[in-house]
Amino acid sequence: MSSSPALSARGSRLAALVVVLCWLAVLFDGLDMFIYGSVLPHMLESKALGITPDRAGDLGSYATFGMLVGALTAGTVADRIGRKKLMVACVTLFSLASGLCAIAGSVSVFGLGRTLAGVGLGGLLPTAISMVSDYAGRGRGALTIGVLMTAHHAGGILSAYVAKWLVEPAGWRAAFWVCVAPLLFVPVLAKAMPESLSFLVAKGRSDEARALADRYEVELPAASGKQAAGDRWNALVNLFRGGEWLQTLLYWLASFGGLLLVYGVATWLPTLMRSEGYNLGSALTFVVLFNLGGIVGMLVAGRAADCFGAPRISAIWFALTAAGVFLLSVHMPLGVTFLVVFLTGVFLNSAQTMIYATVSIRSTPDSRATAVGWTSGMGRFGAVFGPWLGGQLLAAGHGDWGFTAFAIAGVSSMVFIGIAALRTSKSAAQSGAQQGLVTTH
Repeated sequence: MSSSPALSARGSRLAALVVVLCWLAVLFDGLDMFIYGSVLPHMLESKALGITPDRAGDLGSYATFGMLVGALTAGTVADRIGRKKLMVACVTLFSLASGLCAIAGSVSVFGLGRTLAGVGLGGLLPTAISMVSDYAGRGRGALTIGVLMTAHHAGGILSAYVAKWLVEPAGWRAAFWVCVAPLLFVPVLAKAMPESLSFLVAKGRSDEARALADRYEVELPAASGKQAAGDRWNALVNLFRGGEWLQTLLYWLASFGGLLLVYGVATWLPTLMRSEGYNLGSALTFVVLFNLGGIVGMLVAGRAADCFGAPRISAIWFALTAAGVFLLSVHMPLGVTFLVVFLTGVFLNSAQTMIYATVSIRSTPDSRATAVGWTSGMGRFGAVFGPWLGGQLLAAGHGDWGFTAFAIAGVSSMVFIGIAALRTSKSAAQSGAQQGLVTTH
């Protein structure tokens, strides 16, 4: 039976509501993630809490370690309490944690706040992606996720303006108080967000899920049953069987270098640009341009990957990222530097996403979630290492080496994903040749 225009319109409105709510939640996620890097130059200059460059690197790693914990536990927690409740809990956690940072009287308390914020940040994004996937219109899943991912970079832009407008007149604590404001959004999220259809189906609440799906003309997820622990273990072991271990290792190494680069640059870009002689206003403008580039890159990379292949685009994007990051160590005219920062943002932020796309496309349906999850998880160790590395270099008086070190990480990811792509192409060609022989004979 064909659906009525009224039902279709209601379905579109529900999908739009879910996307808007998730987009706002991820916007606050991005604000909280990037705010530390945006206020860091001022904190170092004013010696706030006695922070030194090496200690600042440690603090940057605390948030990314928390994100690692949050990302790895999000699925298990969501299976128990539901995706909607987990989103509400994550937004509440990173908002309250920012309040702890705002009132911190010592580095230890500040570090605890950043770690707890990281747990909330790490748990929110995969949950939000799952939510918008459930309610996306038919044939619009990839586009919807791409739109959602722009919110993270919009949050980065907002963090730069918050720092620019508040830090000088009111101090760095005011910027973290702004990051507590998402608590006002929590009741709206709790009341207006529907529960995930996938969660309802997995919990056996099929009638409730079907009624919601029928009412709003959205597709009901198939009931696949809960994956047993043995099945999950077998899916992980399959990533290392035969010659697959090398391919898996290449993806993990590429992801490690990619996230080292992403979070290292996100944390240290304003401070490194200050060390290159730019004033604070220009350094924060670089954050805006970097994240504007990220938004453009997210919208461009997927289309390019559809035309030329995700691994090829990822390798090229990492090469261009490495070149851009290295150029930032050269003092150029301000307008040229602005352009390089923008283009670096275009390529860097989507290069890592193309690694996930490569793994997803190459994996079989039964191992896809495990393959992508572990590739992301291994990459998170790079996210922890990147901010720490920048702090160590700056503390040793080698701030000019910071961009070079991050550029090397980009080159390494290009090499690893490039080798993985070549091995995949070779395997496909051999498989095709064997099939041809079988067909001929």
